[in-house]
Amino acid sequence: MRLPHPMRRKEDRPERRLRRGLYILPSLFTAANIAAGYYALVQITQGSATAPWHFDLAARAIGFAVLFDSLDGAIARMTNTSSDFGRELDSLADVIAFGVAPAMLAFFWGFHSLPMMVVPVLQWHLGQIGLVASFVFLMAGASRLARFNIQVNPEPSNPGRPGKKYFVGMPIPAAAGVLASVVHFRGGRPVDVLWEAVLWCALMVLCSFLMVSTWRFFSTKGLKLRSRHPFRVIVVVAAVLAGVWEMSGPFLLLLALTYMCAGILWRLQWVFRRRNQPQPPFQEASQPS
Repeated sequence: MRLPHPMRRKEDRPERRLRRGLYILPSLFTAANIAAGYYALVQITQGSATAPWHFDLAARAIGFAVLFDSLDGAIARMTNTSSDFGRELDSLADVIAFGVAPAMLAFFWGFHSLPMMVVPVLQWHLGQIGLVASFVFLMAGASRLARFNIQVNPEPSNPGRPGKKYFVGMPIPAAAGVLASVVHFRGGRPVDVLWEAVLWCALMVLCSFLMVSTWRFFSTKGLKLRSRHPFRVIVVVAAVLAGVWEMSGPFLLLLALTYMCAGILWRLQWVFRRRNQPQPPFQEASQPS
């Protein structure tokens, strides 16, 4: 019988059982998230001014990716099947579905299909600005995910009650949902006017800033599916589903913009309330005699 080496310490020995498994149920929704992002990329490359439905299909795919991302986290928390592997896979899926896909959609839909202008140089510069803005959106989303992964208890710049559930910075699925809802609202018809391209660029920059900011945004993680809730909750959920079913374009745009503006108003309310608070009386430091 072979005896262990006497000089080899126990902590130097490799682990015999390294748990590398993953939970199937939440990982299936994460895989669906990746598939929706990949489908959106395929549709974006086929979209044009003469085939705008490809852009609309890409926006719809990003919307389904938002749904899948919400479900995999909710199911993992409800079934207690969270794992380090699942969290890393979810972050990579978010980069694809909510970072790369919306950035490419923003550029191809908002700037690549612009008609020929009177001044070609102006059109070229506008396209370059749109390319930079879409890249900034991608980098802001990736940075937002990296900060979320390494911070245990992130502190917002406008703290609220300790028990309040919120995100620090706008979540990347919400930012991607804002861009996708605008494209879906127009039925995929690309931007063909100069001032619309300028507004589109400003919206991308605003979403990028909100993602890397430390402002508070509402989180649904505090809503436990297995807990009891007032009957009004089911009425609100039914109304949301009916609105998405009957008029998905304007309803989803209103929903996305309301979530984004709620975070901005939350921040402004805290700033004004802090300014209106009375300042403590000034006390001169006592001079030594």
